[in-house]
Amino acid sequence: MIIGINTRFLLTTKMEGFGWYTFEICKRLVAQHPEHQFVFFFDRPFDSKFIFGKNVTGVIVSPPARHPILHAIWYEFSLKKAMKKHQIDVLFSPDGYLSLRSKIPQIGVIHDINFEHYPKDLPFFSRTYLRFFFPKYAKKATKIITVSNYSKTDIQQKYGVDASKITVTWNGASELFKPISEELKSAIQLKYSGGEPYFIFVGAIHPRKNIQRLIDAFVSFKKTAGSSTKLMIVGASLWRDTSCKLILPEDFSHDIIFTGHLQLEELAQLMGSALALTYVPYFEGFGIPLLEAMQCGTPIIAGNLTSLPEVAENAALYCDPFKVEDIAEKMIEIEMSKDLQENLSKNGLERSKLFSWDNAATKVWDEIYQCFK
Repeated sequence: MIIGINTRFLLTTKMEGFGWYTFEICKRLVAQHPEHQFVFFFDRPFDSKFIFGKNVTGVIVSPPARHPILHAIWYEFSLKKAMKKHQIDVLFSPDGYLSLRSKIPQIGVIHDINFEHYPKDLPFFSRTYLRFFFPKYAKKATKIITVSNYSKTDIQQKYGVDASKITVTWNGASELFKPISEELKSAIQLKYSGGEPYFIFVGAIHPRKNIQRLIDAFVSFKKTAGSSTKLMIVGASLWRDTSCKLILPEDFSHDIIFTGHLQLEELAQLMGSALALTYVPYFEGFGIPLLEAMQCGTPIIAGNLTSLPEVAENAALYCDPFKVEDIAEKMIEIEMSKDLQENLSKNGLERSKLFSWDNAATKVWDEIYQCFK
């Protein structure tokens, strides 16, 4: 069998959610199935480290698709032609985009459909493209994979897709995320936060991540608690435009640390050294930072909407992400209670055992194989 994979998001310099999902799943598919051939379709020159085995051929398909118009050209013309040339039996697309004009069986991973609920959170051309094409992709797909039961129900109801067509495969997290020693925690806090404890947020700077309310809640927390604890925001802007400008408080701006995008090893140490992960998006298809925190034994404050309670369950203290004071109250509660911290840490370590990239890759392969049969 010759399996084509859309690997546009395997980028050397900046791996985000789609990229890490593609990386973790594809390297396992290649290693576990050496009897099959894989063709990775990139839209620009690629790093050889992404060619995970001798049974992988990397192919550059032009043009580089980073704009809605170029997306349409890439998927509907360039990719269709490349799949025919390389005699692809089935296409696996980790970002959910498919070729509507191709007759080859296709499996799309639709992580969530946030753009249907909060379209104004995205630039105009992006949201127009997504809302026009994704209902078509959902109907075109031979099978849909999604990452939470919440997203499955959402896709099923919004697009009228039969439930039997959608398979849920929870995400995993890197093994680099694990508990670290108190000595290393102290060293990390000294290096990054002047030796003070800190709350951490990890994710793209994007409206639905709710970072402005998180910042406002942190200011309220500081005023009420009189605490030296800081807030660390790890991530970069998702869009080139200014759709997510943040308003920073003058009085506490020195207590808010922006790190930008970090390498995974550094991120794992920062996550493991945090007082708590503060992760309060108002829409999320899964929320990998929750799992990363759980694997580290780091307590979690999470929003109580969409998929987050499904993922974290009893490993998080929940708040209403639309209520700044509720987020602030949870910050105070978690800082003041060592028992609560220890309980959430223990629950997180236990719950994290239910998630793994190995399990996810096995389920993905099952769907690919069913298409071939």
